[in-house]
Amino acid sequence: MQSSGGAAVVGAGPNGLAAAVTLARAGVPVTVFEAAETIGGGTRTTELVEPGVLHDVCSAIHPMALATGFFREFEIERRMGFVVPDASFANPLDGRAAIAYRDLNRTIAELGRDGAAYGRFYRPLLRQLEGVLDFSLGGGMLRWPGDPFAALATGLRALEQGTPLWNLRFREQAAPALLSGVAAHSIGALPNLATAGVGMVLGALGHAAGWPVPVGGSRAITDALAADLLAHGGRIETGHPINNIRELSDYRVRLFDTSARGLDSIAGSQLPTRYRRALRRFAYGDAATKVDFVLDGPIPWRDSRVAQAPTVHVGGSRPEIAAAERAVARGGHPAHPYVLLAQTAEFDPARNAPGVNAVWSYTHVPSGSTVDVGEPVIRQIERFAPGFRDRIRAVRVTTADEMSRYNRNYHGGDFSAGAITMRQLVARPTLSREPWRTPTAGIYLASSSTPPGPGVHGLCGWYAARSALRHEYGLAAPDLGLG
Repeated sequence: MQSSGGAAVVGAGPNGLAAAVTLARAGVPVTVFEAAETIGGGTRTTELVEPGVLHDVCSAIHPMALATGFFREFEIERRMGFVVPDASFANPLDGRAAIAYRDLNRTIAELGRDGAAYGRFYRPLLRQLEGVLDFSLGGGMLRWPGDPFAALATGLRALEQGTPLWNLRFREQAAPALLSGVAAHSIGALPNLATAGVGMVLGALGHAAGWPVPVGGSRAITDALAADLLAHGGRIETGHPINNIRELSDYRVRLFDTSARGLDSIAGSQLPTRYRRALRRFAYGDAATKVDFVLDGPIPWRDSRVAQAPTVHVGGSRPEIAAAERAVARGGHPAHPYVLLAQTAEFDPARNAPGVNAVWSYTHVPSGSTVDVGEPVIRQIERFAPGFRDRIRAVRVTTADEMSRYNRNYHGGDFSAGAITMRQLVARPTLSREPWRTPTAGIYLASSSTPPGPGVHGLCGWYAARSALRHEYGLAAPDLGLG
């Protein structure tokens, strides 16, 4: 066991590892406890469908890996390989597909009559990207933004795209489909302010740093974090679930990369009653069911340009995507679902054997769903890629219920560890200037149940660790770079 001055981190997902790295770099002895036999949480890569064929278990493409605070300070690009395609994401349509390129001007040129309007939407955000990211991901809404003009531009666009005003500037299908496809990442009826804000930031990153593919799979991110932690004296114990905070009594500080509900379950005996009530009120959203494929060749997209993008939003037009998401919000399983698909074989060809195309996808379903949605997903992809079904060599469906059993933080299959709503973007899980710090000394919440919420960015853990360093140890945040 560590000395009484040490820190314990519960959970070895990206946020837990980011917290541990930050503490270890500051000289704090750290032990990470992971319930599973392997580390990674949402960034695992393993054989899911066929022996010898690697699939990402949860996250596959990482829009926040190159442009957000923790990974930039950590210099992740110097520690592992990324491929950043010219095309960030694509939306197949019944006619010509919509493609979002890193080059905004190229995107505008292909969007026809709506190109100029799309450019006016994104150009102010890209000019003020640092301010936009600070406002959106900078650590809670209860603070004055570093760049008020960037915050205003962000807020106005979220207000537009999160309300029935969302079609005012557009006349055709392609540009609205791009905006809706990326907004739907956060799971929720469209339009709404919270999903609009999330989609807007992800879209801006697609036209800035791009949406990178990690070489070797998402586990390469985990491996880079773990290597740095171990190099600075940290320890990792896998296969070691923590069910009661008393198991960590030898540690001065305890950080939990768990859901809000998980924190209540493990540490509730040491938390004030009022705070526990807030944790229990914290709402979880609808879920994801994952459908992984092994194909004998590339996806035969009707518009061959779709193959240029590693991320594809398969759902059709804006009205069709919105209808599918509304159906899920009402407790249904849409016949024509929104499907988020990652095709990485062309961008990371060494990951699997030649001729083996591992395709990752998920669709949204009601919380706790046990329904096998493989057939509707196949039909939806086949709609835009005739002959897709004939390419399938093997398929595996992981239901929302199975996702919740895979990871205790994914309540009902909600991989965000808490619904993305305006209320829960402001109070996540409570209304506080430092929501990572609980009312009990030495106990911190470091998961995506805290700001800025879901995504592979490490920010929740980084902010929690910096708060702990300041309040518990009187230490400044350390340098995270390679030097």
